[in-house]
Amino acid sequence: MARESGGVRYNESGLPVEPVYGPRALAGWDPRERLGEPGAYPFTRGVYPSMYTGRPWTMRQYAGFGTARESNARYRQLIAHGTTGLSVAFDLPTQMGHDSDAPIASGEIGKVGVAIDSVEDMRELFDGIPLDRVSTSMTINAPAAVLLLLYQLVAEESGVTGGQLSGTIQNDVLKEYIARGTYIFPPAPSLRLVADTFRYCRAEIPKWNTISISGYHMAEAGASPAQEIAFTLSNGIEYVRTALAAGMAVDDFAPRLSFFFVSRTTLLEEVAKFRAARRMWARLMKEDFGARDPRSLMLRFHTQTAGVQLTAQQPEVNLVRVAVQGLAAVLGGTQSLHTNSFDEALALPTDTSARLALRTQQVLAYETDVTATVDPFAGSYAVESMTDDLEAAATELMVYIDELGGAVAAIEHGFQKGEIERNAYRIAQETDAGERIVVGVNRFRLDEEAPYEPLRVDPAIEARQAARLATLRADRDRTAVTAALTALRQTAEGTGNVLYPMREALRARATVGEVCQTLREVWGSYLPTEAF
Repeated sequence: MARESGGVRYNESGLPVEPVYGPRALAGWDPRERLGEPGAYPFTRGVYPSMYTGRPWTMRQYAGFGTARESNARYRQLIAHGTTGLSVAFDLPTQMGHDSDAPIASGEIGKVGVAIDSVEDMRELFDGIPLDRVSTSMTINAPAAVLLLLYQLVAEESGVTGGQLSGTIQNDVLKEYIARGTYIFPPAPSLRLVADTFRYCRAEIPKWNTISISGYHMAEAGASPAQEIAFTLSNGIEYVRTALAAGMAVDDFAPRLSFFFVSRTTLLEEVAKFRAARRMWARLMKEDFGARDPRSLMLRFHTQTAGVQLTAQQPEVNLVRVAVQGLAAVLGGTQSLHTNSFDEALALPTDTSARLALRTQQVLAYETDVTATVDPFAGSYAVESMTDDLEAAATELMVYIDELGGAVAAIEHGFQKGEIERNAYRIAQETDAGERIVVGVNRFRLDEEAPYEPLRVDPAIEARQAARLATLRADRDRTAVTAALTALRQTAEGTGNVLYPMREALRARATVGEVCQTLREVWGSYLPTEAF
């Protein structure tokens, strides 16, 4: 619970929480309008009629560090332990479109994810993994199209067609300007690249989720649940408008839109948040954009437990936090889930902690009764009231963003960033003052912490990746690479879909950095000084 003032408790969104909810909380409330049936408009109760009663959510564990070979070993371990989907973490140079031997990349190779410079690294990353049977999510944004095409090329080499591939690329650059910072290009060409990816995937990789519109990173930066909903859905509206302006019909791309949210320890508010977001998106797509395909109305989402709530003090307590957060995501109707490892506040997860994180999901799925019935909170006085309150608060924020001119205009005004920073500061003040209890940090502390040996990335990886790049550049057909990059440049200067020449450049063994630099030279770079 966020705070208490004057005998009233307030949730993370600053909304009052009643000590007891009863029939008066839902006076005039129509369950047919507000709830509907599971799998039916407005999807408050979930996007599928049977939800987990037929099968549990996808257990998609986020992993990636060091070299492609090291990460491949971790993926194989996760699959052997029962994970049903992979989620790739890329290092910062890859996320920023730089090769591992670029001067700006020094010291960051393989640190927060795996280093991918070319099709050869991607081939090694997925060696021995059946890409026609494993769903893969990639947390990559500004260069998302580049990494997706590398994945497609590797799949083709093993005889897997684009039509057989399933998975998700994050591809949500707007939240990078708000909260995360791994942008490359200015907003206009970035949105063009998103629209090109929508069109490409519809034709070439039809089962792929072309974007994961993400509230997670904004929440990790300090956004409240109401802000998380509002800023995420406002970004979603901007992407829909971009695709429509590019000439696409709403029902041609909307069924492949997906979302990504955090799950905190405040279980009731989180359940309400997920339900409110589903209902709001369904109404937006139906009433504002005229979508007719029921799939276009569905807010399908992935959830990750809250990394920002993990503590370095008494890290084993994080196992309990993650279990509660995972339960909140499941009760809220997530389609896939990543549960954080208990040691992530200290370092990259060890094999043991990564396995325990997966086991947490498996216990929820197979040892509890949460999969026995759909939406068990339906009709709850407390949860339905909280759902309505969150919807109203998020709607108010979205109206203001629309008055500013939409998500991009609001970003240029610094609105979302400023709101998040103010909320983060409030949380820090409450924690420092002891008004917000964090077990092991400001209450129930130990005099001495137990020793912990973290997983460390071998610093020699930087030299090894540089050597791989030198060999690649020496062995490839330089004339073919130059011609392919020239074709990419010409398309970027025009109005064609850049993914087709980009794919051929990568097939010719152009690197991630070379492809992104070609686009930088045409589209320019978005510099931090331009942000408010």
